Amino acid sequence: MKVKVFITTIILCLISVVNLSAAAPVAMADSAYAAEDYLEAIKLYKESIQQDGVSPTVYFNLGNAYYRTGDLGHAIIYYERALKLDPSFSDARANLEFAKTRIADMPEDDSSFLNNLYQSIMNWSSPNGWAWWAFACFAAMLLCIALYAFSPVVMVRKTGFFGGIVLFCLTVFVLTLGFNSARNMTRDDYAIVTAPSTNLCSAPRAPKDKTEKVVPIHEGTKLQIVDSIATPDDPASRVWYDVKINNSTRAWVRGSDVERI
Repeated sequence: MKVKVFITTIILCLISVVNLSAAAPVAMADSAYAAEDYLEAIKLYKESIQQDGVSPTVYFNLGNAYYRTGDLGHAIIYYERALKLDPSFSDARANLEFAKTRIADMPEDDSSFLNNLYQSIMNWSSPNGWAWWAFACFAAMLLCIALYAFSPVVMVRKTGFFGGIVLFCLTVFVLTLGFNSARNMTRDDYAIVTAPSTNLCSAPRAPKDKTEKVVPIHEGTKLQIVDSIATPDDPASRVWYDVKINNSTRAWVRGSDVERI
């Protein structure tokens, strides 16, 4: 009996040591951040990601640390990464919106009202949250079907019939939100400008003369990557991206000036 107690105690002690060692980088990073040593905090948060994997909170804290160092591009990247994992993370969204106000000459949003409304609704919950909402809607739909099938009261049967139709449509809509939210977690076709400024070019190379159209964009601007081309002979960048800003502008940008979210 004493041997079993001894072994159990040893196992519990080992588990405690493992948990403490796992939490150490995050705790040290938090302490460095509180001490305003933001570069050390960035280093320690990245160590915690390598050791324990990603999490919305660590990405959020990394974004805050980068913002404090004046690195707007990487701050926005990590806020975006936090929101990819948890779209309902309100603090990350608030900090992202604030950071966007610091972007010089930020392009106007030309998305439609319905698209923005859909995105806003999708951001209310995480993929797991939408899955639970879909389950709840489906269960309520089954209840309405049961009312329609078995209730002897005409009014209750009508309520069950029309309520079942509404809940079926709602279940499909919520499932769509969940699938799209889950898909956004794995997308890597968006990037953020990390250089202080860069140029959108009409071809995957630096402009040869002033007659070629060039549009300057600044740190923190979000781009959608459509395609890419390798340019091993270009000393400035080994890859160029074919990108879109919002839904209107399409051009080429140096891969060395952006980072995928």
